[in-house]
Amino acid sequence: QVQLVESGGGLVQTGGSLRLSCAASGRTLRTYAVGWFRQAPGKERDFVAVISWGGATTDYADSVKGRFTISRDNTRDTVYLQMNSLKPEDTADYYCAAATYCSGSQCYDYGKYNLWGQGTQVTVSS
Repeated sequence: QVQLVESGGGLVQTGGSLRLSCAASGRTLRTYAVGWFRQAPGKERDFVAVISWGGATTDYADSVKGRFTISRDNTRDTVYLQMNSLKPEDTADYYCAAATYCSGSQCYDYGKYNLWGQGTQVTVSS
């Protein structure tokens, strides 16, 4: 059983940067597509970014394009989310999730992901 653990969240000022990490234990993550989702208080869980198992394909929500970058190091079984130019509206709990398979817009649906981390909190102050 693969377990996912997020880290790297925290408090940052508007315009600042954070790098989130999603590490796998128990089994390799390298055969999974991995996505990042976020959930603000009282709101639904939203898609942020996804990366294919090999890292060749990435996709982003429009709200983060040009500011966030998803990457992975399969030798470390870790996926990263580099977040730059942070805004107060980026404040949320961020979750990484792994999918055995997803393609295109399927990857925007959190129901496609069968493994989830516990989340890490990101707060952007204005």
